[in-house]
Parts: sequence; C-alpha cells; structure tokens
Amino acid sequence: MSRSAARTRLPRGFVVTLGRRVRVYDGGRTLVGGAPMRLLHLNGRAAALLRGRRIEVTDALSERMAERLLAAGVADPVVAELPPVDLSQVTVVVPVRDRAGPLDRLLAALAGRVEVIVVDDGSKDPGAVAEVTASHGARLIPLPRNVGPAGARNAGLEKVSTPFVAFVDSDVVVSPEAIATLLRHFHHPRVAVAAPQILGLRKQGAPNWISRYEDARSSLDLGPTPALVHPRSAVSWVPSACLVARVAALGEGFTDGMRVAEDVDLVWRLAAQGWQVRYEPAATAWHDHRTRLTAWLRRKAYYGTGAHPLAERHGALVAPAVLTPWSAAVAAAALAQRRWSVPLSAAVLAVVHVRLARTVGRSDHPHRLAADLIGRGLVGTAGQTSALLLRHWWPVSLTACLFSRRARRAVLVAAVADGVAEYRRVSPDLDPVRFILARRLDDLAYGAGVWAAAFKARSPRSLLPDLRGLSGPRGGSAQTSRAMTTREE
Repeated sequence: MSRSAARTRLPRGFVVTLGRRVRVYDGGRTLVGGAPMRLLHLNGRAAALLRGRRIEVTDALSERMAERLLAAGVADPVVAELPPVDLSQVTVVVPVRDRAGPLDRLLAALAGRVEVIVVDDGSKDPGAVAEVTASHGARLIPLPRNVGPAGARNAGLEKVSTPFVAFVDSDVVVSPEAIATLLRHFHHPRVAVAAPQILGLRKQGAPNWISRYEDARSSLDLGPTPALVHPRSAVSWVPSACLVARVAALGEGFTDGMRVAEDVDLVWRLAAQGWQVRYEPAATAWHDHRTRLTAWLRRKAYYGTGAHPLAERHGALVAPAVLTPWSAAVAAAALAQRRWSVPLSAAVLAVVHVRLARTVGRSDHPHRLAADLIGRGLVGTAGQTSALLLRHWWPVSLTACLFSRRARRAVLVAAVADGVAEYRRVSPDLDPVRFILARRLDDLAYGAGVWAAAFKARSPRSLLPDLRGLSGPRGGSAQTSRAMTTREE
C-alpha cells in the first residue's frame, strides 16, 4: 500500500454499521462475524461507541474502532451517508471487440456525463466501433491486435488522468448514478476497488428458463449484502465487468495474458497488499447474460478454467474447500453413513464445544456462544461438502455412484437439499424443478472447466482442499481477537 494511503485518516462523520450476519453478545462486548469468522471482544469504552449497530467517527478512538471493524469484515460503510464525489474525478474505460450495438447502448446510458475511453481490442469491423464511439464523444484507442480484456483495460488505464477509473464491459449497462454511489467508498483511504451488484439485463420477448435462472443466480450477481472482498470471504471476488478503482492502487493494472479470472487475481493481489475491496449492492449494473443453453454452458465451463491459473498464482487460496480438522471429521462421518457416524460426530462436537467454551470464557454465556460458533461451522461444512460432491469433484462423485449405493444416496440428498435451500434463498421467477436442474447444470459445467484446465496443466492444485492450519484457537471454529482496548491504542 502507498504511504500516503497509510497516513490518511477516516473523515469525521464516517458511519459504519455491523454486517447483517454479525451477532452481538454480552451487551455489545462480543461480536461474532466476518469471513473467515471472527470473535471480537470489546472493552467497555469501545463497546459504548456502538449506537445500536452503528458507529460514527467522531474522534480518534471511534476512528480506530471503525477501521478495525471494517478491516475484519465485521462492519460496512453506510454509503448513503458518505459525501458525494464529483463524476469529473472518474474515467470510464470500455474494452470492446465487435460489439458496436451493445457499446452504443452503454454509452447512451452514460449520457455524456462522464469521460469515456473506448479500447478497440482488435475488432474485425473497427469502423463500426469507431463510428459509435465518435457519436457519443468518447475517446477511441484502437489496438493493432487482440490482447484480451485484461490487456485492453490496461491500455485504457495508461491514458487515464483522473484519480479513479471505472472498468465497464461493453455488454453491461450502468448509470452515472451507480458510478457516483461507488465513488463514495473512496472516502475510506484504504479502499482500492468498489463494485456494484450485477443483475440481468431485460431483453425483448418472453424470458426462457435459463434467463430466469440467471436473473436469480448469475455467476456475476454476488447478492444483496454489502461485503469486504478478499479470499475465503463470503464474497471473495468482484467481476471486472463493472468496477470502480483507485488509479494509484492499481499499479500496472490487470495481469496481461490472463483471459479468465483476471478480476479475481486483481482483487487478491490488492488484498495481499493491504488494500480493501468493497462490494456495494446499493449500486446496480445490468449485464447481457447468455441465455442459449450451449452458450451458457460454455461460459460456465470457461469460468471454471480460471481455477488453475489462480492456483498457480495464489496457491491454496483457490482451494475448493477450506475445512478444519473437526469439520472434516464430521463431514467424513456423514458421508460414510455408518452406524458409528452419529456417535462419532456427537463425540467430536462435544470435544470441540468444551474447548471452544474455554476459549471464549470471557463471554457472559460461553457455552451458548460456543454452540453458536459450532452451528455456523456446521452450516459452512455442509455447504462446502455439497459443493465438492456436486461442483468441484463431480467426476469423482459420478464414478462413486456407479459402484456405491451410499454414494448415490449422498449425492441425491446433497443435490436436492442444496437446490431447495438455494431456491428458498433467492426466490427465483422459475419453478423449483427447472431451477434445481439449472443449478446442477451450472455446477457440472463449471466443474468440467476446472477439471479440463487441471488435466491440460497436469496439475491437481485447483482441486485440492485446504486442511492446513485452519482451526481456530485450540481447534475452534473462529478466529478470536482482543479488540479495541485502551492499552493497545
């Protein structure tokens, strides 16, 4: 991180609120939340700064507390209460290749209210792109050959003279108001990137079942909850289809040559450097989703091929599952479906409960808090185990189903339970049968891409779960911190 960013303080009046999934115990002295999950103990002075679930920066102590909660992923900025930033401070960079129609739609939505640089990434009909660009008063940078979206964005970034840049793909529609909302996040000096929620662009005619599934469960739609974005978080990446960034934080920008997962790579590199990336669903963009079955499946598989280059660059951060020793034992027992599975799981959970209760002994109700942590851990374990069976390891699951009744039962239960749970969570405009079918096809295509890239590279790194050093204190399910004590300040 740059020294100037490290020295800058949060402005007075900056307001943060505890995340929706954060639970408060002991009259505000204990917070449980974040990703990976953290247990934060506050001293009396720090706990007194909470007004309900909000903290306003009014002095040095409230500033430090707000900053620490933001960095832990336990709190989010209240973007509506941050001061506006003038749109003259941002330049929009649009990489495009032979999409003159969608480009025209995007530039019309921006309505000339923001500076735009269009990078023609080796179009077969450059004249059409040039005509649309000129008609909207945008600047054109033609590239002599196709370099991919990462290289095209970098070419545009080199010409940006404003403090902020918005990367927007040509098949996206975003308003100046949405960009302005994202710009408010940069009042926090450590924010490098802010990204909107991306929804499906409405098309003419009746939507088919794939478009209805995508409207509810698109790979680009990261949900309705604000989040700090970093590896192994509930929101671990943001799509480069639309994001706003601090130019000073980007360096040379995206990794040239990466044609898939370049956005994940950028976010993870920034997080490793100490920058923050914010996902902000209060701002919305619309993407022209693929809705034809074959094109949709190819795109899902293409996303899966990004797992291997990420594994090469970021190692175990791309692991398809992150399990503690106790959660791995419980998952293995459940999959075994033996008479000893329930007693063994109960014994493991009892031991973990006792050890966790000792770890959180400062709480007024350590056993209740330990039970909450274990419950959250079990939910996460169930989700990761289901994803392994149905998404990342489905070729193994399929092979096992050919020979094992228990395997068939486990896969069937996981497929139905996951589908029903997701259906209830997103409430799609689609019947449950076709939604679950689409979800399973989504998983199969993505997993096929992961395996294809792994086989091509002759490396299993993107398929291996991470079991190393993942337990919390004394084998617990959460990281614990002593937070905001006067002596530490």
